Amino acid sequence: MAPKKGAPAEEKVQLGRPGNNLKIGVVGLPNVGKSTFFNAITNSAVAAENYPFCTIDPEESRVAVPDERLDWLNEKVKPAGKTPAFLTVIDIAGLVKGAAEGAGLGNAFLSHISAVDGIFHMIRAFTDPDVVHVEGEMDPARDLEIIHNELRLKDVAMLNKYIDLNQRVIDRMGGGGSVDDKKKKDEFAVVLRVRDWVAKGNDVRKGEWSNKDIEVINSQSLLTAKPVTYLVNVSEKDYARKKNKYLLLIKKWIDENNPGDKLIPFSGVFESNLAALPDAAQRKAYTEEMKVESAFPKIITTGYDSLNLMHFFTAGEKEVRAWTCRKGAKMNEAARSIHNDIADSLIQVDVMKFDELKAAGGEAELKAAGRLLTRSKDAIIEDGDIVYFRSGLGRAKK
Repeated sequence: MAPKKGAPAEEKVQLGRPGNNLKIGVVGLPNVGKSTFFNAITNSAVAAENYPFCTIDPEESRVAVPDERLDWLNEKVKPAGKTPAFLTVIDIAGLVKGAAEGAGLGNAFLSHISAVDGIFHMIRAFTDPDVVHVEGEMDPARDLEIIHNELRLKDVAMLNKYIDLNQRVIDRMGGGGSVDDKKKKDEFAVVLRVRDWVAKGNDVRKGEWSNKDIEVINSQSLLTAKPVTYLVNVSEKDYARKKNKYLLLIKKWIDENNPGDKLIPFSGVFESNLAALPDAAQRKAYTEEMKVESAFPKIITTGYDSLNLMHFFTAGEKEVRAWTCRKGAKMNEAARSIHNDIADSLIQVDVMKFDELKAAGGEAELKAAGRLLTRSKDAIIEDGDIVYFRSGLGRAKK
């Protein structure tokens, strides 16, 4: 039945876990450069030996999300401290063909993927005689297929397990039953449709699902429901000259199989060399010599965006800070990023739009122009908003 004229549109439920503390996992075959990437992006000391299962336990680190707006606010307000938003990155050991059936350390690694909310799918596009390819020869399209097939096979196995456990119960219900029985039958029907969709070679995230479907899907923690960003690891030479013989092949595969997904070339060797330099002056000299910049800012912001995250700001004498929330969050939901008590007692919110603040030159000028906005606790917060939460606790954050 069509909605009544003038009725508000139904809010779309998002695939994945609710919340702001989301994680993205680095996934790929062994020896594609995952740990080298992780070491450089986090300055951590994860083992990166040339061995398929050197990273048995997933390594986790938070990386700052770069944002020029935060830097501008920091320069303008000159607070005692500055805190960026963060993206949590997990280094997951390499998957091999047959992982869904337990090959290598497949089941353990697939469970690690299940625990993250998004995927950096890393593809090897460099040749190095000292770093063996687990499949013998270079073939990025085959490598892409292997990872995607393993994730789909694991989803099918998990869904089939649910079906096997519930089939007899559903059959015994017949055509009648209570409200709870109908709910269980509806959920079972959704699982059957999702299983059939994935079994045909599709990712869950590429399907058209209703809100009720998505609620059931989210309860299953499916691997192919997670957003994917493709990271193509090229040699330092190829990265500097912006050419690689595999890139067009990889892009063609993505466009044909997962259109709309982002592809970002980078060089693990370049990023590792850059991260190893001791100070900003030497890093600047190195990028000027190579005539390229680090791909990490783009990788981090793309991963953050893929999780449907954004951030708003608070600014005061003590601190300028970026706070993470989900896109489309209401003011009281965003306030929960800071403290539950603020959200629970929120009355209204003072809002400055970043572009307007910057154009005006400062808060006093913005107020004089009548552009300090007041919003209700049910209003939608927007990316880059600078907010003052007014709650029953007093002026909560400035």
